[in-house]
Amino acid sequence: MKNQYFGDINDYRKYGLLRSVLAASRMSLYVAWMLTEDDGGTDGGRIDYLQEPDRWSRFDPELFETLRKAVAEEGRRDVEVLERSGLLSPARYFREPVPRRADERERWFAWLADGAGGADLVFLDPDVGVESKSASFGNHGSERYVFWHELRQLWDQNNSLLLYQHFPREERYAFTQRLLGEIEERLPEACPLAFSTSHVLFLLALQPRHVHHGCAVLQRLRRDWPGEFRVALYEGPAA
Repeated sequence: MKNQYFGDINDYRKYGLLRSVLAASRMSLYVAWMLTEDDGGTDGGRIDYLQEPDRWSRFDPELFETLRKAVAEEGRRDVEVLERSGLLSPARYFREPVPRRADERERWFAWLADGAGGADLVFLDPDVGVESKSASFGNHGSERYVFWHELRQLWDQNNSLLLYQHFPREERYAFTQRLLGEIEERLPEACPLAFSTSHVLFLLALQPRHVHHGCAVLQRLRRDWPGEFRVALYEGPAA
């Protein structure tokens, strides 16, 4: 996550998803922003929706108004806005920037995981998503990803997981199924779900003790955000 992305349309849906999940499940939440430095690029520029309240505010009026005031009126693009708003209360937050070097990253993640102890759900918000062959651990660009061994560490301490994932230049259905299959393979007894929007994907891995929340989350999301999220289940290995 870069602060330059704060408040764009992906953020609106992201925070809306988190609010729906919390409202439906009452799970305790730990947010790991996985902050990286702003780069002056054009990513995060999709904020025109804030000028269309008649179309967009109906999904979550309180969230919409918070983002509209911060971004469109005050020009504030910082995750601290959301933290201070209380919209995800009583969530806890980890906002230390992601280091690149492997040894520093290991210490950073140990700190993150320690803070997540006892949380039902951990939301991880990397710039891109789950690890890619294009950026190995500790090398240039690796700070933009979360790695499977890190997810397994959180999983093994009984956290359910929700992940931000950018769509690559790959057929979306196949990509989504591949990631859902990897979750099932790498995180023992996980119940994986995917929520896709027109731009990004969110991956939910529920611990066995949280599986019963799945239906309530789906119902709440369909009620609060009709037509904005497509839900996918893992359909098993391709024949």
